Amino acid sequence: MKRIINTLTGLSLLTLTMYTSASSAQDNKTVPPGTYQNPLSVEFGDPYVLHVKGDKYYMYGTGGTAQKGYGAYSSTDLVNWKNEGQVYFASNVNGWSDSTARWDGAYWAPEVYEKDGKFYMFYSAQWKENPTNEEENFRIGVAVADKPTGPFVDLYKRPVFDPGYPVIDANVLMDQQGKMYLYYSRCCYKHPVESEFAAWAKQKGWFREIEESWVYGVELKPDFSGVIGEPVLLLRPPVRMSDRQAEWESRSVTSKEVNRRWTEGSVAFKKDNLYYMMYSANYFGGKNYAVGYATSASPLGPFKKAANNPVLQKNVEKGGVVTGTGHNSVTYSPDGKEMFCVYHGRTAASGDQRVVFIDRMKIPKKGTLIVEGPTTTPQPLPAK
Repeated sequence: MKRIINTLTGLSLLTLTMYTSASSAQDNKTVPPGTYQNPLSVEFGDPYVLHVKGDKYYMYGTGGTAQKGYGAYSSTDLVNWKNEGQVYFASNVNGWSDSTARWDGAYWAPEVYEKDGKFYMFYSAQWKENPTNEEENFRIGVAVADKPTGPFVDLYKRPVFDPGYPVIDANVLMDQQGKMYLYYSRCCYKHPVESEFAAWAKQKGWFREIEESWVYGVELKPDFSGVIGEPVLLLRPPVRMSDRQAEWESRSVTSKEVNRRWTEGSVAFKKDNLYYMMYSANYFGGKNYAVGYATSASPLGPFKKAANNPVLQKNVEKGGVVTGTGHNSVTYSPDGKEMFCVYHGRTAASGDQRVVFIDRMKIPKKGTLIVEGPTTTPQPLPAK
């Protein structure tokens, strides 16, 4: 409790109560030796884990205690995390974002990669160059630091590139051939798309149009100063209602939650000469947020969505307490043998607060991916 009190000095009693109900429940719960239990005591969204060989794991995410920037946590075992404080500030000397824009500048979804002894943070934020006063003017930036705990300083006084529309959720793949690829989500904002679902929702009188976000990929320049070639469309929501992916990817519409269908939060990796791309669908702030995946023989597609999607979703209909599971990253146990899916979700105890989960992930055969979650019961510790 001392750690919680020190961290929350100066906050209101209401905030203290909310924080305690969400966090101390994790801190105080008793689990059998050799196990851990979700959710972890980290409260933010879009968690990304970097494993620095010979050092620690570092986790970055959206929100938490960071103000107009990003914080970080460190761990040696993927279960117990230390708050390293804020590691990126929008006010750095090369900052290009607008921290006064909506959502306090929308500092979302940071991911950090190690390259040639440096650490590079890719992130989304509102761009201060906004002559038409767009409400969603998100772009992707990259900042650099000598350590995974920063301080990170923007590499350039501008976004990585400007595709002409708002983009979020950067993910980078460093291929074995030495090339690097940037994946991102084109936002739903001002992007209405015709589909059987859009026509159906309009006929129902629910929505006049359905906006969509799509995942693109493009090769990165070696110095991260821009991109090579034109972005390639990789993933989008289904056009036809008969598509086997349509039901789970359209729940935000069919539940009349919002007139948008998302394809975002992509994370790509290569295993056994096959490229896997995990992605999230539905409204990130709702209970239907869920994760699927697609595979390809090439880093720029075409990607084929998997028949066993979604691989991670709410479990309340089965007696569980978890909803809003999504925007994951992938990491491995300390011994390198177990694959883990790191994601955010909500529980009955956390309410609207997003909290971090880790669950085992397996590829039992080439092209098939399984996430063994969401769990809230004791699980074996990651193998050391």
